[in-house]
Amino acid sequence: MSITKTTCLGAIGLLLSTTIVAAQDLDAMTAEELLPLAQAEGTVTVYSFTSRIGKVEAAFEAAYPGIDLQGFDISSTEQIARLSAEAQAGVTNADVVYVSDAPVVLEALLAPGIIAPYVPPRVTDRVPVEFQSPLLAQRLSTKVLMYNEEANPDGAPVDSLWDLTRDEWAGRVVMVDPLQRGDYLDLMTEIVLRSDEMAAAYEAEFGEAIDLDGAANAGEKFIMDLFANDVILVGSTDDVNAAVGGLGQDNPPVGFTSYSDRRDNEEEGWALQVANDVAPAPGIIFPAVLALTAEPNNPAAARLVIDFLMGDETDTGGPGLAPFYVAGDYVTRTDIPPHPDAVPLDDFTAWRVAPAETAKIRAEIGDLVLTLQ
Repeated sequence: MSITKTTCLGAIGLLLSTTIVAAQDLDAMTAEELLPLAQAEGTVTVYSFTSRIGKVEAAFEAAYPGIDLQGFDISSTEQIARLSAEAQAGVTNADVVYVSDAPVVLEALLAPGIIAPYVPPRVTDRVPVEFQSPLLAQRLSTKVLMYNEEANPDGAPVDSLWDLTRDEWAGRVVMVDPLQRGDYLDLMTEIVLRSDEMAAAYEAEFGEAIDLDGAANAGEKFIMDLFANDVILVGSTDDVNAAVGGLGQDNPPVGFTSYSDRRDNEEEGWALQVANDVAPAPGIIFPAVLALTAEPNNPAAARLVIDFLMGDETDTGGPGLAPFYVAGDYVTRTDIPPHPDAVPLDDFTAWRVAPAETAKIRAEIGDLVLTLQ
């Protein structure tokens, strides 16, 4: 009888909390105001494109006992497909979405109302407006050319992207299949969008104007030549990192991967370094965004998680931001100093992705890549 009574009281408490939630503007609440509502919910589910969600999970549960964070490491491409399928089925499994591949996210998830924006009030005056809308960017991530600095102590072994099309780099350029991971397709798309720069870089490298030889532009010509030069396509970023960065190699390949993966050099036995001086750019820098699902099952806890992921009041953002305060990730909060071991953002030469422009031709570039495989 006592068990039944306790269960009923718990259900009543949860019902009352839900009523309170429905009656208030959650978006305007502070973390302190959200906390009791989140504790009444008791759980929160996060889809994350990075495995670092595991560290966030432990830190969040330590900071907020009584709330079970269930983090799922799901690539951006898979997240987009899963969330779309769940929405079509009328199912909501995730509360928070942490995802990259913004060009597709804006069209496939935000536009149809599958996800919704949320900016914690605490950080509205600390994050530039460009990183608050249409979705909150927690940090800028990268897909850039990396090399093995143990084997190349004087710097990158190439000084132009066009070097990757030379005979000596045949079969020695590694990247994740762009048709499997959207960030890499965004990279290919940006190369095409920057065709004028690619044409100028070609002329600087070879001393003559580029012959498109049937390609539509210099960016497409580069992609065609890269694939003709036996670029190696692998299944994951870690595969790229191990191939490029592994210690003890005499003549290692180069590859496109995440600059921030340098954080694992010591632990994994890698010697990864960014080829920041490569012309016209080593790759792309793009937003990693946070959003709510349109109707989260745990709306208070969902907002509390996003607030937590934006960092606390300490100089480096505390435990919520710790997994991302590493060289090669650029947090968007202006009151947190850049990581001291990273190339300063002003000196980082990667192209800044404009998601709306990428979205216009992304499918076309995907078709091109498909024909080259």
